[in-house]
Amino acid sequence: MKGNIYIYILVMAAVTYLIRALPLTLLNKEIKNRYIKSFLYYVPYATLAAMTFPVILFSTASTISAILGFATALLLAYKGKSLITVAICACAVVFVVERLIVLFNF
Repeated sequence: MKGNIYIYILVMAAVTYLIRALPLTLLNKEIKNRYIKSFLYYVPYATLAAMTFPVILFSTASTISAILGFATALLLAYKGKSLITVAICACAVVFVVERLIVLFNF
């Protein structure tokens, strides 16, 4: 990436601004189409999942501990537990599994 870093930052800022500003300027009435409303409702969740899931799998030393921590988080979230409870329990599961892997040399 040769060039001026400020140009890259300016282009990134412009693109980010346009993505957010264009819908506000082009759509000045309420959206009534239920498919478009549903799409816009779930876009933040899908984006967050797409950014988070790969990090979950590759942020630990073992894929096994990552999958078990993810499964724990899914189960607790499905049961309606709070975000802090889900996060702490998932981290605890990953920590314990990592220690067991080191202990038993898997």
